[in-house]
Amino acid sequence: MAVREHWRSGLGFVLAAAGSAVGLGNLWGFAYRASQGGGAAFLLLYVLIVLVVCLPVLIAEMVLGRSTGNSPLLAPVTAAGVRWQPMGWLFVIAACGILAFYAVLMGWTAHTFVHALFVGLPADMAEAKVFFGTVSSGNSALLGQLLSLVLTALVVSAGVRGGIERLSRWFMPLLFLLLLLLAVWATTLSGAFEGYRTFLLRWDMHQLLNATTVRNAFTQAFFSIGTGIGCILAYSAYLDRRNHLPREAVAVVGMDTAVGLLAGMITFPVVMSFGLKDVVSESTVGTLFIALPTGLASLGFTGRLVAVLFFALAYIAAITSSVSLLEVPVASLMDRLGWRRRQAVWLSTALIFVAGLPAALDLEILGMMDAVFGGLLLIFGGLLLALLLGWRVPRRFDADLADCETPKTVRRWLRFMLRWVSPPVIAFGLIVSVVDLVQKWFVT
Repeated sequence: MAVREHWRSGLGFVLAAAGSAVGLGNLWGFAYRASQGGGAAFLLLYVLIVLVVCLPVLIAEMVLGRSTGNSPLLAPVTAAGVRWQPMGWLFVIAACGILAFYAVLMGWTAHTFVHALFVGLPADMAEAKVFFGTVSSGNSALLGQLLSLVLTALVVSAGVRGGIERLSRWFMPLLFLLLLLLAVWATTLSGAFEGYRTFLLRWDMHQLLNATTVRNAFTQAFFSIGTGIGCILAYSAYLDRRNHLPREAVAVVGMDTAVGLLAGMITFPVVMSFGLKDVVSESTVGTLFIALPTGLASLGFTGRLVAVLFFALAYIAAITSSVSLLEVPVASLMDRLGWRRRQAVWLSTALIFVAGLPAALDLEILGMMDAVFGGLLLIFGGLLLALLLGWRVPRRFDADLADCETPKTVRRWLRFMLRWVSPPVIAFGLIVSVVDLVQKWFVT
């Protein structure tokens, strides 16, 4: 294998890791899941899961990558032996499965952006549904999927510094700037406060025991943070010993959570102002590709400008995530077979395109892939990370953090969380998610 690359700076890693976490899941997933009856209960569960579960597991994933210097496929084996090899395969399968349907969503987003920029917005809900039917089916869906994967492959083939880090340094500041501008604009809408109150501030204690709300909170936390899938592990393998992992993990989690909340501050006022609540609660598709364009169309030129900025923002968020997903199989092929980066990139891209064809042609299959790869496998991967670093190789975890001068009290707290808190909480979330999905698919 060629000499391993390294990040140019700690800031480059943080921006890339934040870019991996920040994606379409923040922009459409947060709004959709918060609107499914959870409200403030969903928000509370989401924040607790992020802080209590995802943050320690994210640090564990960073430690596993940096301490082994291996790809997601081989890192568990290097750390704990061949019995943990299935964990490496889980990372590769989950990352490829997510990117397979994620590229389809990226294609829809790009098509909507181009249409808003050069043609305009749908005049009413009926026209919006016809437009989305065109975007999400046939040759248009396949072309969007293919072009998004090719763009992702071009970035990853340029390497860690020349491709991934350069993309993150330019696009992440632009993403936050666009988010802030749109969030400030959304506060001027007549339904702004009502949107916040309805979707984010409405409290119903019974929702804390609602299986769907619990599953949504776990799925949103793991999917948006991106831990348990191998992306952060792959990025961390390019770190040196100077990086202070807990501090960088907090920065990544903070950026990701801020993006989710800002996205809600944009989406919910638009939904309430234009009477689109019922459309939003039906599906993520309804939120992003039907409700928003229809509502914004009533504002004339201003609405069209906002739509162009929003879908540009969405695609920027998507591409920073897709490159991290592709890096998982690419790094694994380079590490396991000694392949050159470009060879690994284009083979992985071709296989992922084929795997995503069913999602491009059938919305139900896309939804199932989202639930399995983007939900269950991520949560299961997080559970395995907690068990590996908390129980199987705790000394490796402690020694790596000690190398970057992490205070002993912080290390003790993280070890406690990984051993006694994260595993049972994640196991609970996984069981609830499986039961809820089984009831949804096979009972109701």
